[in-house]
Amino acid sequence: MNESWRTQIEAALDRVIVPHVDQGLVAAGYLDSLALAGDELQLHLLLDFPARGLVDQITEQVHARLEGMSGFQRVNVSIGWKIAANCERHTLEAVAGVRNIIAIASGKGGVGKSTCAVNLALALVAEGARVGLLDADIYGPSQSLMLGIPDGQRPGQKDERFLLPIEAYGLQSMSMGFLATEKTPMVWRGPMVSGALQQMLSQTLWDDLDYLVVDMPPGTGDIQLTLSQRVPVSGAVIVTTPQDIALLDAIRGIEMFRKVHVPVLGVVENMAWHSCTACGHREYLFGEGGGERLASEYGVQLLGSLPLLMSIRQQADSGRPTVVADPEGEVTRIYRRMARQIAANLAQRAADSEQGFPEIEVADD
Repeated sequence: MNESWRTQIEAALDRVIVPHVDQGLVAAGYLDSLALAGDELQLHLLLDFPARGLVDQITEQVHARLEGMSGFQRVNVSIGWKIAANCERHTLEAVAGVRNIIAIASGKGGVGKSTCAVNLALALVAEGARVGLLDADIYGPSQSLMLGIPDGQRPGQKDERFLLPIEAYGLQSMSMGFLATEKTPMVWRGPMVSGALQQMLSQTLWDDLDYLVVDMPPGTGDIQLTLSQRVPVSGAVIVTTPQDIALLDAIRGIEMFRKVHVPVLGVVENMAWHSCTACGHREYLFGEGGGERLASEYGVQLLGSLPLLMSIRQQADSGRPTVVADPEGEVTRIYRRMARQIAANLAQRAADSEQGFPEIEVADD
């Protein structure tokens, strides 16, 4: 393959713009290999975020860009991904078996944070990643119910020191709900809760996770601050609803993560609208555009908006969250799109971190 011909191929491939990255395949560094075998052009693309939902789209665009070019009769496209570890606070000890930790947080309760957390985790699984879910809400653990794990099922142990995560729907999970019954309240002070969470995090044998999604407790108190400072969180996602009171609390969440140098990867606007089941009319019960205004004012990305639907609540309560119960539905498509964007944002931060700072020369003229 001569250089001028290869250059033409790469130029054509670079006109394939990758969603969530807004760069061409070559400029983004995704062209892993390119070879000619007889009359077949073979190319392998290696992305830095899971993107099973984009494979067909990218493949079709590659074929369209290369159609009619001379030198080959067929094009064989293979697409994979490799997830890098990313944490900007390298002074914190990494969690064994975990490459990235994503905190799902909210400034207040009642905004659907836990439902978003489990569906985003399952969406990452659907996109091709290895994912774990840590239910960090000690006082009100809910992930065992949402994942359909029977009350009373306990995690296995190894060497009388480590807990084995319970698997559900391809997701490795750990929760205080696995260690206590539904009717046993955790009457603990803040330091005890922080210690319990750190133990669950560090003493669980996570198995080669690309992402550990942490369903954080609601609010911005001492527990959240302590965890953010002691756990090597790669990035945070803020869940809010459109009404003003929820947005005020979401602002506090953004500011808290910024103070402890945890990147905010974006905002999820939950319960953004309700469509009438009788006529389909869309009603904005909690106000309109609040998430977009928040994202714009604080320089973060609005990852997506989700509707207020009875089915989302019913599916979570039945132990089959929406991404599992309705894999081809519109809400699942929104979750998977947001999951890809979160992963792409993390990958971009990792790439920027590897490049480091440019060398600066100071001259005394």
